[in-house]
Amino acid sequence: MPSRRTVLSAALSSAVGVATFGVAFESIAKPPMTTRAIPKSGEKIPCVGLGTWQTFDVGDSPGERAAVVEVLRGFFGAGGRVIDSSPMYGRAEEVTGDGVAALGGAPAPFLATKVWTSGRERGISEMDRSLRRLRTKKLDLMQVHNLLDWKTHLPVLREWKAAGKIRYLGVTHYAHSAFDELERVMKSEKLDFVQLPYNLADREAERRLLPVAADTGTAVLVMRPFQEGELFQRFRGVALPPWAAECDATSWAQMFLKFILGHPAVTCPLPATSKPKHLLDNVQAGVGRLPDAALRAKMVQLL
Repeated sequence: MPSRRTVLSAALSSAVGVATFGVAFESIAKPPMTTRAIPKSGEKIPCVGLGTWQTFDVGDSPGERAAVVEVLRGFFGAGGRVIDSSPMYGRAEEVTGDGVAALGGAPAPFLATKVWTSGRERGISEMDRSLRRLRTKKLDLMQVHNLLDWKTHLPVLREWKAAGKIRYLGVTHYAHSAFDELERVMKSEKLDFVQLPYNLADREAERRLLPVAADTGTAVLVMRPFQEGELFQRFRGVALPPWAAECDATSWAQMFLKFILGHPAVTCPLPATSKPKHLLDNVQAGVGRLPDAALRAKMVQLL
């Protein structure tokens, strides 16, 4: 079977005569990306987002920054908008803000970041710094990272939302050991968003958290959609099954993301990449058909 690199190189080469990657993307990613509604507001956002963990934590060299700008150019060109970051991610917030500014006339992103400290005043100071780094006066989404001091931060986020400094609020956690607490917070705090891990190899969130999200009208952002690369390792050298065509998947990356999007409670997975070719592959998961329950069960059986 051709490698991911070979397939993506062929896709890019098919955009004959296109001068920039961003424009090439617009010619390839058609029809436009599917959108999903945020339950609390009805606002629709594109269903494949962009994570920045590690991939956007880069230095100031022209080469490092140019790679980020090309990823952002391709992301916007494909109809993407949701970008997720955190103060925990090194320079990712600053690099995101600089990259979006460098593109000038790019579509307005849906910017999400997090508060990751203890104490009210430290939290406010950190969130103000995030606004400066992301070069914005208003954030689309602020999340309490890994539930750290959430009882202190959520009241502040509600104040910021009422004042128009943020549009939505939420919480995140990556660990199964925190899922009980995450469920309690989702049920008691009337959140706009929750961010959690979910993928073909890690389906623990299906048991309680995704049903709770559906019941409470909480939008779901998905971290670790590729199990930090483990899924690609598991299927290295394995041919994509013919029935992948039933959900318009042409690569393993698209298969993994379409599995996630096939769950009705999921709003937007957040694959992270620093490679424009991989970005092209990822966002195509938001185009075309999604797997129904029977096809998702077939995907699970592949493991």
